[in-house]
Amino acid sequence: MISFIVCLCLIVLGYLTYSKVVDNTFAPDDRETPAVAINDGVDFVVLPQWKLFLVQLLNIAGLGPIFGAMQGALWGPIVFLWITFGTVFAGGVHDYFSGMLSERNRGASISEVTGTYLGGTMKNVMRVFSVILLIMVGTVFAVGPAGLIVKLISEKGVTGPFATTTVWLGIILCYYFIATFISIDAVIGKIYPIFGFCLIAMAVGVSIGLPTHGYVIPEIFSNFRNLHPAGTPVWSFMFITVACGAISGFHATQSPLMARCLKSERQGRFVFYGAMAAEGCIALVWAAAGCAIYEKTGGLSTGLQEVLAQGQSAAIYDVCVKTMGSVGVVLAMLGVIACPITSGDTAFRSARLTLSDWFKLDQESFANRLKLCIPVLGIGAFLGFGNTLGFLSYQVIWRYFSWSNQTLAMIVLWAGAMYLAKEKKNYWIGVCPAVFMSAVSSTYFMMAPETLGLIPFFKNNTTVAYPVGIIFAIAMFCIFWKSSRKYA
Repeated sequence: MISFIVCLCLIVLGYLTYSKVVDNTFAPDDRETPAVAINDGVDFVVLPQWKLFLVQLLNIAGLGPIFGAMQGALWGPIVFLWITFGTVFAGGVHDYFSGMLSERNRGASISEVTGTYLGGTMKNVMRVFSVILLIMVGTVFAVGPAGLIVKLISEKGVTGPFATTTVWLGIILCYYFIATFISIDAVIGKIYPIFGFCLIAMAVGVSIGLPTHGYVIPEIFSNFRNLHPAGTPVWSFMFITVACGAISGFHATQSPLMARCLKSERQGRFVFYGAMAAEGCIALVWAAAGCAIYEKTGGLSTGLQEVLAQGQSAAIYDVCVKTMGSVGVVLAMLGVIACPITSGDTAFRSARLTLSDWFKLDQESFANRLKLCIPVLGIGAFLGFGNTLGFLSYQVIWRYFSWSNQTLAMIVLWAGAMYLAKEKKNYWIGVCPAVFMSAVSSTYFMMAPETLGLIPFFKNNTTVAYPVGIIFAIAMFCIFWKSSRKYA
């Protein structure tokens, strides 16, 4: 319990102190924001700060800091360290700069922002990369809730067309179309704050329920080892698995949505860094639940592994019931259904905006929005129905999302570092996490089962992957150093 409390306090302290360092380095001022200057009533709309924070939190969270953190707990309480220091020194920095650099570039999507500071080639790479990532996110966050709804109504004895995943997937995708197409304040700005409170309430309820129900959160100092039942290496699998609770490239695609709604640049620290700090706290709670509730065999997290094998919805539902009883059932239903849906719709919305920036299509026009909404949702529908009909795997889509997610975070951090170099400011706050994530992403690519690990020689081959990861990180730093010298 001591380790958990200390880590929780460190995240809060990090927001109160280190976020000020980041904010002062960027130096927000009183210039006119895109929300005020453009204000098209669709994507550029001034929102109050409290709503900006809650919408940003729900945009970036979904089930990421819940299920991802529980998966990370398979490695034991050492996951607390990654969530804590990742949130403060990497995730918070990443989210702040992805939002504020978008704000400084008239609310541009992250691919356009990256191209501004890393060049035209990287812009085109990021355009394709981010659209694919966003469609994958929207898809996985539609299939999961549809499956859970069917499970819940089937348990109540409901039969017929509304007891099928295909029907509920269609309903969710219809909602996605509406939320993607209309003004951001018409649906997202109205209902997201409510579900944002639910997400926070779930975390508070679990954190209180753990000790009151007799569960003991293990300490880092007595379990400072790999507890994964399959012996999966900590580096870099844990850092890829726990993404949204520490650092996630998906957040960079979401931050521009709120960058288009800021009334003042001075709101950025609370909205972007603050939402990431809140997500880190939520992830820490769920990781603690995963470590505390389930039995271990031979010191390994076998009980947690069995629960996670039942699927993300079942695992989250189980924790809520064990820590909050009947109240937990209600919150679990809201959390595991509403949270992923609310991340999925903004994923598709971000995909639309990325494409609109790419092809220079004015989004005040209904026709232009339809031109982008229909193909984006169409691809999402193909992937989603492909999973329900059995010719595409949800697990495969999710695994590729995980790696591409952290690779995107790496690129965004390098863009932030280059911006700081260009402005002759302290670029080390961007360089250090960028180097770290370069090593993480490349190491994982070398040995993960869905990437080079498909080849037996590379699968979990740390002897090859670790040196390659180090070399790649050094090479990225050297490229940055050489490129940044022209601004010295």
